[in-house]
Amino acid sequence: MSRVSGNSGPLAATFAALRDGSLSRRQFVERATALGVGIGAALALANTVSAQTPTDDAAASSRPTSGTDGQERGAGGDLKILQWQAPTHLSPHNGTGVKDIAAAGIVLEPLVHYLPDATQVPNLVTELPTVENGLLAEDFTSVTYTLLPGVTWSDGEPFTADDVVFTWQWIMDSTSASVNTLIYESIANIEAVDELTAKITFTNPNPFWSVPFAGATSGFVYPKHILEGGGAEANDAFKLNPIGTGPFKVESFSANDQVVFTLNELYRETNKPYFARVVLKGGGDPASAARAVLQSGEYDYAWNLSVEPEILEGMVSESSPGVYAGAPGVTIERIDFNFSDPNQEVDGQRSEKNTPHPFLSDPVVRQAFSLAIDRDKIANSFYLGGDTEPAIGNFVSGIPAIESPNTTWAFDPDQANQLLDEAGWTKDGDTRKKDGVELKVQYATTVNQLRQKIQAVVKSNLEDIGFKVELVQVDSGSYFDSSPGNDQNISHFYWDLEMYASLLTSPLPISYLRIWYAGENGENIAQASNQWSARNLSRYQNPDFDAVYDGVQTETDAEKVIAAFIEMNDILINDHATVPLVRWGLRAGFSRTLNQENLGLAGFSYDYWNIANWNRVQ
Repeated sequence: MSRVSGNSGPLAATFAALRDGSLSRRQFVERATALGVGIGAALALANTVSAQTPTDDAAASSRPTSGTDGQERGAGGDLKILQWQAPTHLSPHNGTGVKDIAAAGIVLEPLVHYLPDATQVPNLVTELPTVENGLLAEDFTSVTYTLLPGVTWSDGEPFTADDVVFTWQWIMDSTSASVNTLIYESIANIEAVDELTAKITFTNPNPFWSVPFAGATSGFVYPKHILEGGGAEANDAFKLNPIGTGPFKVESFSANDQVVFTLNELYRETNKPYFARVVLKGGGDPASAARAVLQSGEYDYAWNLSVEPEILEGMVSESSPGVYAGAPGVTIERIDFNFSDPNQEVDGQRSEKNTPHPFLSDPVVRQAFSLAIDRDKIANSFYLGGDTEPAIGNFVSGIPAIESPNTTWAFDPDQANQLLDEAGWTKDGDTRKKDGVELKVQYATTVNQLRQKIQAVVKSNLEDIGFKVELVQVDSGSYFDSSPGNDQNISHFYWDLEMYASLLTSPLPISYLRIWYAGENGENIAQASNQWSARNLSRYQNPDFDAVYDGVQTETDAEKVIAAFIEMNDILINDHATVPLVRWGLRAGFSRTLNQENLGLAGFSYDYWNIANWNRVQ
């Protein structure tokens, strides 16, 4: 990537101030852009240097830790969480839904965490790699992590560099059916230099060197001594009772119902966790979860409150036992098209990648669909709207440096009707047909009051332009369950349309965009042959998109990396590959007795990433 040299001048001085900690990451970006550096280059530069390089004890305190000094491990009793979408399993490298990955984060950990502003902080390592400290190669072909000493797995085995090596090997083993192979396939080798040093070498210069082993979606490290050589039986057992380095371990697990976690007596910080147990209960819906925390006080924390703001406001008063809060939004609610035919069976599977959808493969139909949706009504009726939770037209949205200025969107049903008329999709009664094919769609999403309201708006919009719409609602436990035998999940995509949300988990979200990458011979398209673990669920195949995605993997110029993100977004939007609806934030309800500062609600992470530091107001 572009770097500032050691020459004199205001820009070099600004960069030096970032390196020595005099400037925060945000201050650096502001000053660098004022000095004429493109925002993309400024962001990329900030990501290559850490203003904090804490070691040992400081690494643990780089996260929110208000009021934890002097507390006693386990003194807080039970922490009761309502996660209305209950986890199906606790193996995040197999997880296709937030519900599973978030819950797994109570036990398992990445090497590096993201703070709310997307700054990386050490977690299981002593410091962040940089060119300056010698841990990151100048050409981005290798990175070295120094692991925290004295860390053990919850069963007492030492945590070592061999576990880092094994995690990569496990992910890349096709029998593991990991959903994160694309993130780790850029790695040529990981060497355990010694017990506490892991050196990662990449096949080519890698501008996304920091993505593997970082963050709350794909960074988790797995224990070699538990999984090595155990095959499918060990993997299945791990899904229900993972061994981790985190603050808690599994006491009992009833899939799609409840998980009880008990404190990890071997956790590396002796006064943490504050809570003796975490009782994570599933079921119900967001509104009932909100009431159980905000009004009745029956629970301490309610996850993912996708409830209209006015309803939440009505639940809170000065005397209510709970309040709610959120973090800035980088979560994109969208409707995806199935580019394959879900109603034709080929080789024992529907939605086969080389069997085109009878009408959604027509770009005119997709364009008309996009024009017909009243996104402003959705954003302003069911979300905060405005600049906080806006209607959007980009798939990559919420990170100013990489949000495309080139695209537009509109609500224009008249133009949608005109496009369909001109393309030969003529009205037969209330529904359009062409060559005997009817514009009839099954439109699926989770059982969720807010999403059902969105479905109703979209159904009405589509019927106005001649679609026939059948609404499908699936329990979230099945919808986001990645099991190969489950025909009701998003990976099989046995409908025409499916709606859900995805989180941008990095300021350079290459892993977020992988869901549109087909790869050679469609290797990244979810199919029976890969147990539906590949991440391109829509069966979208666009060689132009793939070419940009492949090219950016080894691009080290910051401005070109930013340009590639914008180009990938523009290909998707101009091809009408998906219909982004709204960008929303993280919303949670919590007891007034919880220390809000330590919750660490973060737009780039999931709710429990910081649960080791949760406690009650003293």
